[in-house]
Amino acid sequence: MIARRIVCDLRPGEVIERGHKFGMIKFGSRTELILPQAGFELLVKPGQMLQAGSTVLGKYVDVT
Repeated sequence: MIARRIVCDLRPGEVIERGHKFGMIKFGSRTELILPQAGFELLVKPGQMLQAGSTVLGKYVDVT
């Protein structure tokens, strides 16, 4: 991952709800995410422009 600054607002032991924003990569020229193949639905397409803090990249789905 190449980023100039990564900000995480969580503290050790803090518990958050699913979907809660917990940090942001700022001024990054490139970010690589490693996601599970099963149980994750990708909602963006290659080359799509994203907006930090508002574009949803994907969601976990029930695989049972």
